[in-house]
Amino acid sequence: MKISIFGLGYVGAVSLACLARDGHNVVGVDIDAAKLDLIRAGTTPVVEEGMVELMEKVAASGRITVTTDTRQALRDSDLSLVCVGTPSAANGSQDQGAVLRLAKDLGRAIAEKDVPHVVVFRSTLVPGTVEETLRPIIEAESGKRDGEGFHLCFQPEFLREGSSIRDYDKPPFTVVGANHAYPVERLRELFGHLPCKFLQTSVRAAEMMKYCCNNFHALKITFANETARLCEALGVDAFEVMNLVCQDTQLNISPAYLKPGFAFGGSCLPKDLRATTYFAKMHDVEVPMLSGILQSNRQHIDRAIAKVLESGHRKIGMLGLSFKTGTDDLRESPLVVLAEQLIGKGMQLSIYDPDVQLSRLLGANRRFIETQLPHIGDLLKADLAEVIASVDVLVVGVSNPLIFDVLATHSRPGQYVLDLVNLPNAEMIEARVEGLCW
Repeated sequence: MKISIFGLGYVGAVSLACLARDGHNVVGVDIDAAKLDLIRAGTTPVVEEGMVELMEKVAASGRITVTTDTRQALRDSDLSLVCVGTPSAANGSQDQGAVLRLAKDLGRAIAEKDVPHVVVFRSTLVPGTVEETLRPIIEAESGKRDGEGFHLCFQPEFLREGSSIRDYDKPPFTVVGANHAYPVERLRELFGHLPCKFLQTSVRAAEMMKYCCNNFHALKITFANETARLCEALGVDAFEVMNLVCQDTQLNISPAYLKPGFAFGGSCLPKDLRATTYFAKMHDVEVPMLSGILQSNRQHIDRAIAKVLESGHRKIGMLGLSFKTGTDDLRESPLVVLAEQLIGKGMQLSIYDPDVQLSRLLGANRRFIETQLPHIGDLLKADLAEVIASVDVLVVGVSNPLIFDVLATHSRPGQYVLDLVNLPNAEMIEARVEGLCW
């Protein structure tokens, strides 16, 4: 394939060398003449393991050229990879100056082409940038439309400095955000041979996923480091602790708990977080990430309260009360907090939870609701259909097939359903359904 690469930093230079190694003809474009001179001489412009030998080899192959001329590079290629920098501005925002300038140049060059050109943005971009900012520029400059005269897509890269060649050859996955089939197939030709899943998604999801991955990496590093600071204060081997944590691939190192939903609660997580931050304070150890988790969790509850209040209705039905599906445990339940807040604001509440019925509660659970939540216990109803019929707003807080089925058959137009569980049958419900943050 004939490929042009714009921006010859770590990502661009490594991509140029690896693509040429794999037999493609590659044109490298950069405004830094020194970088271009190094590549022409078979020398790497970036310090990276394996790049000295690889660049020398591909430069001698005759499959790479370099230029500062955007029009020439685009004219001589079928597909362009945009790898220019998007650093932080002084206020923390993304500095998109380079990619905006390049978008204008690409648009002017595309205007001169007779066949559709594929432009693949690999630079990390704020979600919405490709469709809301770059596409209008390229369309205006080229006089053509995305999907007809050219194709825009976003393909995040996962190259770590220091191991980028290995990461190029064995990525965790290949993700392509695109609105048309043509660019997806071109990228499948280019990267489909790699030993990983090839995943297609929307442009915005691909842009956001890159940020999510980096933020998650930062979160994990910070978590391990805060744990290490606590371990040092307590005389515990931090490496031994984290090694044990990583042995659990069912809950810890797994997809578990990584789906959007409602706030956490129950008898373990809230109290253990409070205990952790307390004994950290007692040992003069600062753990700001761990200390912020409960506050962030409360923000999720506050968002649900705000959405119910914004509906403008006063008759509210809560479908679920326990802290999670399949249990009658009300301890630290975020749905109990939600109910208490709504009661305090004068809402008329009816509650149904198949696992929380006064007649079935035993021992500590029964005493808990009678002593701690008697005002809520009086609002529990045994008839789900009756609750749905008597209210204007329904808050779905537990994943239960019975609730899903009765909602589909008994809800009515004009009702508002606040979905806290990602309802699997939302399209079958007559009422207006809105997710908490989806």
